[in-house]
Amino acid sequence: MSVTFTVALMSASRKVLEWFGLAYPATVTLAAETSAATASTPNDPRQSTRYAHVGVAEALSLSTVYRGIQIHATAACQLSIRVERSGVTLADTLAATPYLAWSRSAFLEYAIVSLYTDGNAFWRIIRAGVSARNPGAVIDLLPINPHEVTLSEDPRTGAISYGYRGETLTERDIEHLKLLRVPGMLRGLGPIQSARMELRGAIDARDYGSMWLSDSQTPDGILTTDQVLAPGDPAKYRNVWYGRNPDGTDPDDPAQRRLNERLRVMGQGLHYTPLMLKPADVQFLETQQFTTTQLARLLGVPASLLLAAVEGNSQTYSNVEQDWIAYARFSLMKPLKEIEEAITRHLPRGQTARFNLDALLRTDTKTRMEGHALAINAGVYDEEEARAIEGLPPRTAAQLAAYAARPARTPAPTTGATS
Repeated sequence: MSVTFTVALMSASRKVLEWFGLAYPATVTLAAETSAATASTPNDPRQSTRYAHVGVAEALSLSTVYRGIQIHATAACQLSIRVERSGVTLADTLAATPYLAWSRSAFLEYAIVSLYTDGNAFWRIIRAGVSARNPGAVIDLLPINPHEVTLSEDPRTGAISYGYRGETLTERDIEHLKLLRVPGMLRGLGPIQSARMELRGAIDARDYGSMWLSDSQTPDGILTTDQVLAPGDPAKYRNVWYGRNPDGTDPDDPAQRRLNERLRVMGQGLHYTPLMLKPADVQFLETQQFTTTQLARLLGVPASLLLAAVEGNSQTYSNVEQDWIAYARFSLMKPLKEIEEAITRHLPRGQTARFNLDALLRTDTKTRMEGHALAINAGVYDEEEARAIEGLPPRTAAQLAAYAARPARTPAPTTGATS
């Protein structure tokens, strides 16, 4: 056995041992926290060190990851933020435009994308100066790149300090949002950081499938013969098959170098057997479908929104609508609550910021109108409040007069009624 083969075999054996956790201690500990670019994740001894090489840009190159995060951001951008005190809605500039240089939708998009790509979102708190009417009041929340922020904890007091572009900031200067809080970790944990092995497998499968036809080492076909071949004959036949001279050199005549000719002449009992794959096998469709479902589960996005079919699950209008409601409650609500509570902390005492989820949970027009009619008849709210829920302005005096003067409508007769 050659030295090269021995080294390769030992390397392969070590990888197998690492995969099954046999080359590391059996205890599982949390990895020490590093910089934001390599945010700490649970150190699973069964995982190869390759998981650390899946960055945000590489993860977003997967269409399912990109689309899933975009769905979260698009859903959040549709929502308005209202400020309430004792059930009364107030007008508040900070909630309406948390960062004056950006629109509210851009601010929410940046926060949601930061939470899902890094597991964290950071806002630099801008306060009014001493000469302002309310010195020290929060006037702006500046979003900053979470990958540029480092965290450290004082072991004596437990105070958290933030490093950002050469500055050391305190909790009074930074608002820190986390997608998932893990005990022992200062940074929040996001889906990309927690599932690097799944993402690496998806990336490898995609790259393998895309390079199959161009860079694959699998032969296009096999030349066989029932005769005994002398040493060197297989190489000669291969060279001739690809339009070269038997010794591997190119023909002198350029006309003989046309490798795209479809006709091949074989002798010496040679037979050619092509190795053909079906288009579905070349594109690894089953693997892609499984990967899409797996990443949809990781990101918390309903498969119907990713246009992915789940085996054994028939999609109808009713259960798709329920998927969307469950998505708002059990997936998107987590980052929305983080944003709500973060903004609330900077509002005057007694005021609360809340997202208006009506725009996201709206059903079809017929169902909404029937719901409004039931609520109005039950006295839950009046017609003007129903218009406000639909985003319509209050009616003018002329509209109210015209509405009051309209003739009463006769209920439609019940089908099949007898006299």
